[in-house]
Amino acid sequence: MTIFLTGASGLVGAAFARAAARRGHRVTGIVGTFAGAIEGLAAQRSVDLTRESDVTAALLDVFPQAIVNCAAVSVPEQCDADPALAQALNVALPALLARLAHHVGARLVHLSSEQVFDGARPTPYAPGDPVTPINLYGRQKVESERAVHAAAAEWAVTLRAPLLMGNSLAGRRSNHERLFADWAAGRTPRLFVDEFRQTCTAENLAEVMVELCERRDPAGVFHWAGAELLSRHALGLRIREHFKLTPAQAPIAEATRAAAPEIARKRQACLALDLSPLAGKLKTRPQTLAEQLEELKVPPPCREWYLGL
Repeated sequence: MTIFLTGASGLVGAAFARAAARRGHRVTGIVGTFAGAIEGLAAQRSVDLTRESDVTAALLDVFPQAIVNCAAVSVPEQCDADPALAQALNVALPALLARLAHHVGARLVHLSSEQVFDGARPTPYAPGDPVTPINLYGRQKVESERAVHAAAAEWAVTLRAPLLMGNSLAGRRSNHERLFADWAAGRTPRLFVDEFRQTCTAENLAEVMVELCERRDPAGVFHWAGAELLSRHALGLRIREHFKLTPAQAPIAEATRAAAPEIARKRQACLALDLSPLAGKLKTRPQTLAEQLEELKVPPPCREWYLGL
């Protein structure tokens, strides 16, 4: 299968390239300014994803059987800092890809976020529950979902993903990599004991996305995450334990949402996700946290610090 992949240098995009190559697919990866080699890509192209004509020309040149959209401004603070760029990548781009998917008859797998929900309840959110975003990033993801399925209802599947674990190309993008950056710099991360997430790895999510490329059903919006819900603080402790770091080497400060209202205002308290019916239809299964931790590596920028302990 020929696949057109946007955001190929990102955490999920790079994982998808590797997963698709393992299954024998030919992936053309689209990047911005990233110049390094990306494992799994049959071809790598630098395209300005904010320019509709450039994206259209690149995709029609490939004429893919599947389109995978991993490109996004995915950090809420970055969306707030440059809302125009975020709108272009988070909304206009997936809307364009959906129109092109309909035009060429290609399967479209679009990556969305758990942050379409407000996180105000402890029970899992189902895919059909009303969306209630509390930040610009969440609102843009809602807009992207609606645009994608309006333009390519029979071709498109949207996956709402959680907080991600994994090993990025530069070693700076995922949850454990950011913790390592703090520890290596002598900083003490403050992690909420009352903010809960259902993490999964980028590799596990990528396997799901490859499976969805290989089939024409299902279409619509679905959730994917790990098998366990735990607090950010508990997650940090498990990561520290996995890498056999001591509290002195890798300090973690307990924090509560009430003590940081300026942060809590735009961050959801609990984002538990109902993974049915998708989890029962795929060969890939949700991972336990122990399985996720086994995939993690010491980030390259922090290896000298880690080995010197």
